[in-house]
Parts: sequence; structure tokens; C-alpha cells
Amino acid sequence: MTGALIFDFDGTLVDTEAAVLVAWQETFRARGDELPLDVWHTVIGTQNTAVAMFELLEKNDENLDRVAVRTGVRARVTELLEAVGPRPGVEEYLADAKEQGLRLAIASSSTGDWVTTHLNRLGLADAFEAVLTGDLHQAKPSPDLYLAALAALDLPAAEAIAFEDSPHGVTAAKAAGLECVAVPNAITAVLNFDHADLVLGSLADKPLGELLSRRATRPAGRGTGAAP
Repeated sequence: MTGALIFDFDGTLVDTEAAVLVAWQETFRARGDELPLDVWHTVIGTQNTAVAMFELLEKNDENLDRVAVRTGVRARVTELLEAVGPRPGVEEYLADAKEQGLRLAIASSSTGDWVTTHLNRLGLADAFEAVLTGDLHQAKPSPDLYLAALAALDLPAAEAIAFEDSPHGVTAAKAAGLECVAVPNAITAVLNFDHADLVLGSLADKPLGELLSRRATRPAGRGTGAAP
């Protein structure tokens, strides 16, 4: 039986990751450099983004003003996200979950103020019973955020499904004992999601009712497999 859905936030519910990447790319280019995407891929879904970016920038600027750079990046990200809404299928999933009496939570490596600000901006804050964030729990790929979400919902892992856009996030969800649906975005689509139970291009590709029916009817202990 499925009692809850637990969503990652950045890149899964809202494609904030594209804006963050663009802001950092612009920062590097303003200094005559390029941000290596292979490095970016290693920090997606973790709390290491800013630190990794600063370390790269400081290779060419040992006097880098981290506070000024961080402030500029945040301002640019805010500007880029002003018109960005939920990813395709998200609002339908949340509405269908409510109709079916499923409980909803967020497990995000980002800070609480970041997640809350964007949930409020999008009018989605009231949809989630619990919001677990990386300023209070160890970030992914540690399973701590998902374990905390399960504890907040008072549900066993077998009764919840996780939704993630990054391999680090899938690793965290699986380590917590959850079935995990990967929904890569344009940035993470090139990465390996073989450890996910199901891979979708977007939530719009498979209605929630179909996902739940498939989960309910498959043999116990078997994953759902990866979609083409």
C-alpha cells in the first residue's frame, strides 16, 4: 500500500537547477573561464555546490571575495527563477495525491529558507505535510533526509515513493529503503540512473494513478524497471 509521496525539490518539483547553473556559468565567464560540466554533475543534489565553485574560481583568483560572488549568484538566480513554475506533471501529481488521500513530503539538500521561499512563490506550500531540508539534516547521498521524512510521516519505507532528479538523490532514497522514481531534468538527463526503480522524462509521462497501479500489481521485491 502506498501512503505517501516524498519529493526532492530542486530539479524535481521545480527546475531551479538550470538557473543556478546559468548563474555560475555567467560568473565563470565574467572572469574569463568556463565552468566544467563534469564538475557540476558531481555536486548536483548535494550541499557542495558553492564550495566546489569557489575552489575552482580561486585557482585563478586567490583573492576571490566569496561573499560578493555568492551574493551576485543568488541575485541572478532569483531573477532567472521569477517566471519559472513547477515541472510538467507536478501540479497534476499533487492534486491527484490529495484526491487519493496520499500524504506529501519534501526531502531536499537545500536550506529551509530556499525551499520555503519557492514553495510560497508557487503557491505549493500548503500541499506538503513535512519539509525536511539540508540545513537540519545531512545532505544526500546520505539517506538522512529520507529517513527524517519517513519519521515525520510516521510511515515505513515500504509505504512511500521517492521522486528524484539526480543520481545522488536516488542513492539517498534507496539507502533509506524507498522505491525511487527518477525524473531527470535537462541537466541531469545525461547521468546514470540505473539504480532507480523507474525513470521518466517528466511526471506528465505517467499519471499517478497508473504509477500506483503498476506498483500495486507487480511481484513483491521487484523494481518497476526503467522507462525508455
